Amino acid sequence: MDYVWFGLGILALTGLTVSFGLWARVGVGFFPIWAMARAVVQLSVIALLLRGILAAPWTVVAFLALMLTTASWTAAGRLRGLPHGRSIAVVGVLTGATLALVAIFALQLVELDVRYLVAVAGIIIGNSMSAATLSGRNFIRASRERRGEIEALFALGASPQLAHEEIGQEAVREALLPSFDQTKSTGLVTLPGAFVGALFGGASPVEAAQFQLVVLAGIALAMMTTGIVVTRLAGRAPYAPRGFS
Repeated sequence: MDYVWFGLGILALTGLTVSFGLWARVGVGFFPIWAMARAVVQLSVIALLLRGILAAPWTVVAFLALMLTTASWTAAGRLRGLPHGRSIAVVGVLTGATLALVAIFALQLVELDVRYLVAVAGIIIGNSMSAATLSGRNFIRASRERRGEIEALFALGASPQLAHEEIGQEAVREALLPSFDQTKSTGLVTLPGAFVGALFGGASPVEAAQFQLVVLAGIALAMMTTGIVVTRLAGRAPYAPRGFS
């Protein structure tokens, strides 16, 4: 496909997204264009980096560190309303993604090969980032709405962890439901990227399905762990979060 035509096509899709958002007054403005522009630059750089990584497998460690750092920093920027929100986001993403990746390869569900490691890590880390952002922001929102309840529990002598416990549970649940809904509809409603990508890469439909199942199970573990870590750490604050930044 011609690169110029491809670029114009992506710009047109993004333009439609912005147009619909402005028409419906969603409030995101031209942010989709900025997000897509960053994606173009980052994917271009990653494509060049992957050439070197596949040629020199030892560099994969640095690449994984880069992905984890970027994901943690992105999630941290969304949780400024939480006390120690940045550090909480970092710990949550690192814990959830690391646990899921170690479990996947320790159980030998995927061959420990540089290509597979990079592919699976990219998916797992990205979803850990989403879980940190969603659970954290749900926690902030619910804490603001239930500030009176939290202060009443404090007045009765409850610990911060106990006062925020139910809010944290609800925050994690709401963060995970969309992912679980997508998982249960996989194959009937959606054909996820890992499955399609494996097919395009030459895998048989059975092999592609196996790879997708590993990815879905890994995402569930990573997101659950990340959400729990984020909300448990956030719940240690002796007061309600101040809100979104």
